[in-house]
Amino acid sequence: MNGFSLHRAWSVARKEVMHVLRDPFTLALALGLPVMLVTFFGYAIDFEVRDVALAVADRDQGPAARRLKEIFSSSGYFRVIESADPVALVDAGEASAALFIEGGFSRDLGAGKPVKAQFVMDGSDNSKAAVVMGYLPGIQSAASARLAGGGQRAPLAFETRFLYNPELNSRWFTIPGLGVIIIGLLAIMLTALTVAREWENGSMELLLSTPVRPMEIIVGKLAPYGLLVLTGVFFVYLASRFIFGVPFAGSHLLFLLACALFIVAALAQGLFISVATRQQQVAMQFSMITGLLPSMLLSGFIFPIESMPPFFRYFTMILPPRWFMEAARGIFLKGAGLRELAVPFLALALLSAALLALALKKFKTDLEP
Repeated sequence: MNGFSLHRAWSVARKEVMHVLRDPFTLALALGLPVMLVTFFGYAIDFEVRDVALAVADRDQGPAARRLKEIFSSSGYFRVIESADPVALVDAGEASAALFIEGGFSRDLGAGKPVKAQFVMDGSDNSKAAVVMGYLPGIQSAASARLAGGGQRAPLAFETRFLYNPELNSRWFTIPGLGVIIIGLLAIMLTALTVAREWENGSMELLLSTPVRPMEIIVGKLAPYGLLVLTGVFFVYLASRFIFGVPFAGSHLLFLLACALFIVAALAQGLFISVATRQQQVAMQFSMITGLLPSMLLSGFIFPIESMPPFFRYFTMILPPRWFMEAARGIFLKGAGLRELAVPFLALALLSAALLALALKKFKTDLEP
């Protein structure tokens, strides 16, 4: 009676399965919501900046000036707007950048003289400005080759290749990360809300009056929701592969192991929230605060961890989404193996064990008279 009983844990798990099957909202939340959110936000979130309104003051009107404008337009990143006063369009918000081509541009280029054109960028949105400025070296290189007519060659030329994401498709980068956030938040909310509901309804006290031990209750409650969230992971994987065309270069077994470790950590976090709050509304709020915000802002999904201040770089080490984000992107895009991902896997295992121990300790403490 004092040891862990798999039979009693299975009885608790079977009860949870019956609750889930009788609750269509939970099923829809676990199976339908991840796919819907990944699809919706997968199309909405795009770190590439396209169709930038470029106001051009062409004071030359020569053939070289026209070719330069065509190079900007054909790049796919800029939409050229002819204007006598480009700065006024930037001030009014009708353009994000301005290009000034002074008179004599074509004449000087034809004479072999060095020519310049001024590019002005609206810096109020620094993230957009940084991306747009990153486009300029490529456009400048293309312009130098085309305007020179191919007759001049630089003494040194770099040939650039992009590994793992040769098209620089931002969705290949965002979709795996988006799946991490949604799956983690879903696992936390499912456990926190369902267990908190039992505390509110009084059914948890009835369960605690039985010979079932705390560890058996925890295992019995987490196992069905773990399988349910894993099913949601499968649907997210299908959406990533067949809707967005994200390549999968790694091991499916390794990815499944990473998902299992992360889901255990998220479920344990949700269980701890439910035990600490015992109210669905409060549990929902804590789930959103502790599940969504750290995953969005401190996991490397949007902001590179290497660019954060030292305190936050160390703080992210206690967040499971940070390590699963690294593992998921490494397996998806790079085909990384266990040797390359040893640190993320070890961190996920340690954090999962720590969160389970914390939830169990809190659970036992609440049972004491």
